[in-house]
Amino acid sequence: MNNSVPSLYTQAHHLLTYGLDGSPIYTDEFTRLNRDVYEQALELYGTYGDTAESEAELCLSLLVAFAATIYDNGRKEQYVQNILDRSWGVLPKLPSLLLKVRLLAYCYSEFYDEELAQEAHNIINTWDKSKLTPEQVEIIEELNNFEENQYPWEEVE
Repeated sequence: MNNSVPSLYTQAHHLLTYGLDGSPIYTDEFTRLNRDVYEQALELYGTYGDTAESEAELCLSLLVAFAATIYDNGRKEQYVQNILDRSWGVLPKLPSLLLKVRLLAYCYSEFYDEELAQEAHNIINTWDKSKLTPEQVEIIEELNNFEENQYPWEEVE
């Protein structure tokens, strides 16, 4: 697998959660991180994984990166739709593990298809709740957040 893919996921996830731990947000770091993540996503956008797992990791990393960044060259929605289309092709090939739940959750976060959330929950329900890894806990919380906040950019009265 291309070493840039895990790096992109890590940086994009950091950008998504930047400041949520109560630490200060510095404009220069936020701007640099946004630019770096967006540029790295554009570099990886035209690549494909050699296996179902590596393709899923790439799609996941790109979805997280485009969701996290504030930049848009005018084609961001087209990029995201293309990644979603690629994800539909790879999801049936994945074993029911953490990677599949992550990809299902981030696909769900793009257009809120309840079947995606239900499939993710079906896999989560097979996990031993007393032995969850930090990554499993995190994706459960993220999926719940996506489900509870389907319209994060709209003001509801």
